[in-house]
Amino acid sequence: MRRKHRRGNILTMTIDEIEALRAVVRGLYPKRAIGDLTEKVFQRELVDRTLDIYRALIRMKTKEDEQFVCEHHVVRSHFKLTQSVLKEPEQETVSLFATDHCLFHLKSILMPGRPPSADKEDNFSMEQVPFQRIGSVRVKRQIRFEEMAMGAVIAGLAALFYSSLSITGPFMVGLGILGILHGLLLPTRWVLVETLDPASEPILIYSLRKKSARKMVKFLREKMRRQ
Repeated sequence: MRRKHRRGNILTMTIDEIEALRAVVRGLYPKRAIGDLTEKVFQRELVDRTLDIYRALIRMKTKEDEQFVCEHHVVRSHFKLTQSVLKEPEQETVSLFATDHCLFHLKSILMPGRPPSADKEDNFSMEQVPFQRIGSVRVKRQIRFEEMAMGAVIAGLAALFYSSLSITGPFMVGLGILGILHGLLLPTRWVLVETLDPASEPILIYSLRKKSARKMVKFLREKMRRQ
């Protein structure tokens, strides 16, 4: 039997309702297979409905008057050198939701062809961090050594076979040099959110050029100044 628990005038999300949202996500795949959804629409719906699950899970832990303020989402690929380059890699999703009371840090591992479910099948984790437990919000930088190495390999091979590559040789050398300079002069940037709990791992905010990331960092720093 479906149950709802009332807090004032607010109906909290139940497990049954979250399962219903998961069913909606699963239903998108056969619709794409038979052509009812184009790939573009499918991807948009998949993201939106998965975020609905995340918000529902968070709502089960928030207070009655707690409101969402901002959110930021990043998808990171986990390509392994031991797997075929033709095989689509698994992806890690990292989502941050800030309410007016605390920060929620959600992570999942998504496998190609498997509907997101935000449970143990996705290695899903959700951490709730009150703002008073945040110790610092700092920008970190790291030189892109892998990109520099790739550029050096391209430039080196192009120089080695320069006489055989009369047309593409200069282009490949230039491309390799640009790769080296790009990795050196434009390092990877992220924000490190450290908590006061020694057992809690730091929260990393990537893709700082996105508007949602800038808004999240600004909001967290404002909260830090008010503490």
